[in-house]
Amino acid sequence: MRFSAILVAAGAGRRVGGDLPKQWQALAGRPVARWALEGLLSAGCAEVVVVISPAFRAEAEAAFAGLQGWTLVEGGAERTDSVRQGLAALSLPVEAVLVQDAARPFIAGDCVLALIAALESADGAIPALPLSDTLKRGADGRIVETVPREGLFRAQTPQAFRLDALRRAYEAATDTATDDAALVEAAGGRVVLVPGDPQMMKLTFPEDFPMAEALARFRDRTPRQTRTGQGFDAHRWGPGDAVWLCGVRIAHGQTLVGHSDADAGLHALTDAILGALAMGDIGDHFPPSDPQWKGASSDRFLVHARDLAAQRGARIQHVDVTLICEQPRIKPHREAMRQRVAELLGLALDQVSIKATTTEGMGFTGRGEGLAAQAIATLDCPA
Repeated sequence: MRFSAILVAAGAGRRVGGDLPKQWQALAGRPVARWALEGLLSAGCAEVVVVISPAFRAEAEAAFAGLQGWTLVEGGAERTDSVRQGLAALSLPVEAVLVQDAARPFIAGDCVLALIAALESADGAIPALPLSDTLKRGADGRIVETVPREGLFRAQTPQAFRLDALRRAYEAATDTATDDAALVEAAGGRVVLVPGDPQMMKLTFPEDFPMAEALARFRDRTPRQTRTGQGFDAHRWGPGDAVWLCGVRIAHGQTLVGHSDADAGLHALTDAILGALAMGDIGDHFPPSDPQWKGASSDRFLVHARDLAAQRGARIQHVDVTLICEQPRIKPHREAMRQRVAELLGLALDQVSIKATTTEGMGFTGRGEGLAAQAIATLDCPA
């Protein structure tokens, strides 16, 4: 049975924390949604329609770069609106469709086979796990009732449906639902259970990510290697009242002169990451001759390098930046710099080192003519 898929990636996903919805955050070096899309494509989908929020189109395009067989469509305010948009965007003649939540990065191929096989005699099929824990109903911090768990299951995705059955269910739907099977059931369809897989976990809370990281490393059998890149940058001082260093604005009697905001720390770090990827230098990606980069925030350059690493399946393990200058004093701003760099790269604070030194009055930095920065980035990359 030929099938396509809808990958629902339009949600806000804020309970896990971070600046981005969870589906665009990095998991073992790749965006969560990319793991899900790769799983659907590997399972044999004829096409995958990815439903996104329009505010994150750039993140989606970067996350899926290099993959074939997918298209983007903008979703709606509710999940049902988004799936409806996905259904309308399906373009290939198929008998069945999978609906997958982008917050579930791992897809078991044998489970997909079982789901499609179950559609031979049903309108829909979902993977489900029987409950193993004792269930309690509580109120005001106390147990009100012990709930029997017999016959109760945890529903997972992808859920599979005959395409015509799912379309009829959505045409008849008058309310929202967090589960597509519920709409098919409400429309009179027959939905069956197939054994789920504990690895098809959903990322909901911050504590889910460490478990998913461990699973990602277990599932990713690609040979890997550790690579180190280094970067160096320098800018001269000029008139001004503040300077940008490692993403932090510091009040100062001068500013660094450059085509962009002249953040030497982020420039050096960007080059270090590009070096580890063997992808040239910052000038190749953001030529100083291009007027669109005049005055640009160097945050954009570093995020670009981060996204290139993710697209290649690389994981940034550690970065180390040294600022070389007599002024301004770096130590009062060092923790803010570490936090900003960690935020931009999606790293823990202990994966970011920033320090400073002087040249004891020697050379152009010692004479106060300019500031220099050097950086080293360590990446875990596919071999």
